[in-house]
Amino acid sequence: MIFGKLVNKYYLKYWYMFLLGFITLGFVDYFQLEIPQAVAVIIDGIDKGTLDTAVLLKQIGNMAIFAAVIIVGRFFWRIFIFGASRKIGFDIRNEMYAHHELLSNEYYSNHKVGGLMAHYTNDLEAVRRAMGPGVIMIFDALFMGVLTFMWMLRVNVKLTIIASIPLIILVFFRSFIGAKLRKRFKELQKSFEDMSDFTNENFSGISVIKAFVKEKIEMNEFSKLNEDLKNKTISFVKLSTLFDIAIRTLISSVFVILIAYGGYITIVNNSISISNLVLLIQYFGMLIWPMLAIGMVINTASQGNASRIRIEAILDAKVDIFDRENLIEIENLEGNIEFKDLSFTYPGDNKPVLKNVSFKIDKGDMIGILGRTGSGKTSLVDLLLRIYNIDDNKILLDNHNIMDLPIKQVRSEIGYVPQDGFLFSDTINNNISLGIHRDGDYLEEIIDSAKLSDVHDNISEFNNGYDTFIGERGVTLSGGQRQRISIARALIKDPPILILDDSVSAVDTNTEEKILRNLKKIRKNKTTILIAHRITTIKDANKIIVIDEGKIIGIGTHQQLLSSCEFYKDMVERQKLEDELEVA
Repeated sequence: MIFGKLVNKYYLKYWYMFLLGFITLGFVDYFQLEIPQAVAVIIDGIDKGTLDTAVLLKQIGNMAIFAAVIIVGRFFWRIFIFGASRKIGFDIRNEMYAHHELLSNEYYSNHKVGGLMAHYTNDLEAVRRAMGPGVIMIFDALFMGVLTFMWMLRVNVKLTIIASIPLIILVFFRSFIGAKLRKRFKELQKSFEDMSDFTNENFSGISVIKAFVKEKIEMNEFSKLNEDLKNKTISFVKLSTLFDIAIRTLISSVFVILIAYGGYITIVNNSISISNLVLLIQYFGMLIWPMLAIGMVINTASQGNASRIRIEAILDAKVDIFDRENLIEIENLEGNIEFKDLSFTYPGDNKPVLKNVSFKIDKGDMIGILGRTGSGKTSLVDLLLRIYNIDDNKILLDNHNIMDLPIKQVRSEIGYVPQDGFLFSDTINNNISLGIHRDGDYLEEIIDSAKLSDVHDNISEFNNGYDTFIGERGVTLSGGQRQRISIARALIKDPPILILDDSVSAVDTNTEEKILRNLKKIRKNKTTILIAHRITTIKDANKIIVIDEGKIIGIGTHQQLLSSCEFYKDMVERQKLEDELEVA
């Protein structure tokens, strides 16, 4: 059983299940102690020669009733207490996931996926065990242990005191062993986290590893991590096993002493009857489980507390991006955007990525943003999507401060296609329909958006068409197919603002022209922002914004920039030369 801010509220939430479980378990423990009484009556009757059929049948009947109550009770306390622990595990997992969805990109830059997954598996399971089996063990250790000890005192005080010696020794063991178990389990979980993270990263980049013939090196590194996990596991199991052996040894030695000394005083001075000696031995046999439960509780609670602390660290992670109070609710965004003297530095960095950026986009404009790698293009998009916080009135949407608008509304009104064209391990149908926030049959809309992104013909060639399962991150598709499916996913939203962040870089020029032509046709009166490296992608835009080293160095049409911006002119000439060399 464990306590802490993570779990205390769940004890309160499911108090009725724990209460019913404790009541049922109490009945089970009580009736377990009644069975030895019936056995003692039978033995006493045999010893004194007074046992008759009526007494024997009565005691056998009593034992049958006790056994039936115990069987039914064990079924129900498992339903109540184990059921509560499963519900708590479910709730904590949901709480963790909901909190992870709120955390900023900065958090995920500092925490790897494999490590996070270890919290959802090993750590959560350790907490659940502490709140299920751990609760059972501590209840049995206290209730059944105390009850059995009291009944043993009624039979013979001296023999009972001898039998209580292991309990006194276990009290001294508890604090010393518990602290060591917590430390070793924490080290074990960290080792498991490191191995999970390494494995996840290598499977994601397996093609790169094979391309550079690094299989042996990565295997050696995995072996080191696996060896460390093995050693940490063995170290933890050794200590846990030694503690368990120590407890069992104490119990067994006292069992021997109890039988030997009890038999001696029965034979020599007849200070205890045979039936009472058998009763006492049976009670002590029933006391073994509560004694063992003490050791198991220490082990389980140590693991649970170590994992609880790790999960609490996740839930304590600060949510940086959140809605303010007194938000401005607007029915629909039209697509007017204005950046006003915006400067931005990523958290934890000292160098600004954007410096005094100012420009305006009117509803219905198709805007191109051009610049070298690392010039700040994607940073503009991140801020427009409210991925990071900015100062007030630096970005305006329809003349409203973006910081005063609900995050959900801002993001739902923007269709975004990232550079990597991330796809989920699902069907093409479900990947494209991710942009639809309503129920119903929308296959026709999915096909239409796929045609607009010029990927419908490719999808139709697959054996299962739109029901084709594309694997993790769309591994079964080409780079161009992934990008075009990502574009289809954004187009199906039909958003007032559409952002394509270098999203046609993996397609050929003919396909690019088709997509851009379709965008012009369907995006009339809606804002479209094209971020690109290639001039061909943005040369026909209403306005082109040239950015370099976080500063805007030119704004205008293609022709205007050719005459007014040397940087733009140089890029045009360089790319024209590259195209000529490719043709040659």
